[in-house]
Amino acid sequence: MGEAITRNVGTFGVDANGEATSGLNHEGESTEATPRGGAPRTSEEVRESGRSKGGACSGAKSIQPTSHGRSRKDKAKPYCIMRTEVLEAYYKVKSNKGAAGIDDETIEDFEKDLKRNLYKVWNRMSSGSYFPPAVRTVMIPKASGGKRGLGIPTVADRVAQMVVKNRLEPLVEPLFHPNSFGYRPKNSALDAVGWAQQRCWSFAWVCDLDIKGFFDNLDHDLMMRAVRKHVTDKWIILYIERWLKASAQDEEGNLVKRVRGTPQGGVISPLLANLFLHYAFDRWMVKKWKHLPFERYADDIIVHCRGKWEANLVRAGVEKRLRECSLELHPEKTKLVYCKDSNRQESHPHEKFNFLGFTFRPRKATTRKGGYFCSFSPAISPEAAGKIRDEIRSWKLHRRTAQSIAELAKEINPKLRGWFNYYGRFNPSALRPIERYVGQSLVRWACRKYKTLRQHRTRAWKWLLRVMDRQPDLLALWAPSRSAVSTIGAV
Repeated sequence: MGEAITRNVGTFGVDANGEATSGLNHEGESTEATPRGGAPRTSEEVRESGRSKGGACSGAKSIQPTSHGRSRKDKAKPYCIMRTEVLEAYYKVKSNKGAAGIDDETIEDFEKDLKRNLYKVWNRMSSGSYFPPAVRTVMIPKASGGKRGLGIPTVADRVAQMVVKNRLEPLVEPLFHPNSFGYRPKNSALDAVGWAQQRCWSFAWVCDLDIKGFFDNLDHDLMMRAVRKHVTDKWIILYIERWLKASAQDEEGNLVKRVRGTPQGGVISPLLANLFLHYAFDRWMVKKWKHLPFERYADDIIVHCRGKWEANLVRAGVEKRLRECSLELHPEKTKLVYCKDSNRQESHPHEKFNFLGFTFRPRKATTRKGGYFCSFSPAISPEAAGKIRDEIRSWKLHRRTAQSIAELAKEINPKLRGWFNYYGRFNPSALRPIERYVGQSLVRWACRKYKTLRQHRTRAWKWLLRVMDRQPDLLALWAPSRSAVSTIGAV
């Protein structure tokens, strides 16, 4: 039976460059397969694949159906999962990179026997015998202090989760609320920040909601109810339930049974989180507070209110709703914020909040005619700026005197470009301290590399400005729109 299944399904393959192929055309290999009780099939027949009406799947065109209208090959695999789906899932997992799971197998290790590894995933998933291994838990620091657990599945498990995600996402994505921005196609964190900025100008109050340990406390029964509402494929329901119950392995190697929550770091977890909060929050808000806009990025939520009385009502209502869904608001991080600007002159205890790496607070702004006014707007948060400085410091540029400035720029430009493209969207002038910090690091590098600049910091700054004039595109932060004054200001 096992050999017959292998012949009918075909194989995954790896070409000369190490890239995975569909396995349907292997030069030098026989393309004929003889099903039990049937005639040999040509490569053209093998290349045909599809799904039977009964929900079972074959890797090739069905031949000689039985009295029940299904071939013996169809009955061999109870769940219809195409090999191409597993291959596409692998490519996405590879592009996302990621660390090794509990088996210490990296993506590079997985690729060494790619054909066999992908076949294992497909064969077990399509037969219903796939059981996810334990998820490796790594403690990482939180922006607000303390640590949180990040779950890292194995590479094979990430491929399996991606297969399910690719099937589930088209079913539930059209249902999600337009104010839900997290982990969705064509939506981004910058979109959420932009809408929050515009709505803060129209609404005087913000209810900044923080769900306490959302990914760790997600209720499995409620989650599966939401999944079953939209999914008819039994294998998707089966594997989602297994992933929710998969054990976690802590940093000491102990296995912890999971009765609530979903690993924050799993491929399927963000989609499940969006589906859960679609019913727990989004639809509830539309029903109870239809006139109040909000922005939700996963479990980070901002609700805009007309007055403090309304913000208090929203907070109390959301707190009650989350309790019904076995969740709770963080008592310290959840707060009501007054959006103070030139037209709102009152004073309140909370006049700023953080959202997706930006701090919203009253800021000095310029009118079109050159005047000044107070605007409630976002800019890079002090916590995010501190993390960037820490990472720049970890590069130790001043010690890398064996490299040229062009080589340094090539190495650090992807990071700099990412930071400035994201945080520079709103109030880019707030990034000038980061620009100066990079400039200081390069000046220290120049003073150690060139004898004529040693112990001459001012001369080194002038040298750096000359390099900037000659090669304005060398570093990502040296865009023509940026002023040289912002860099030389660190002298």
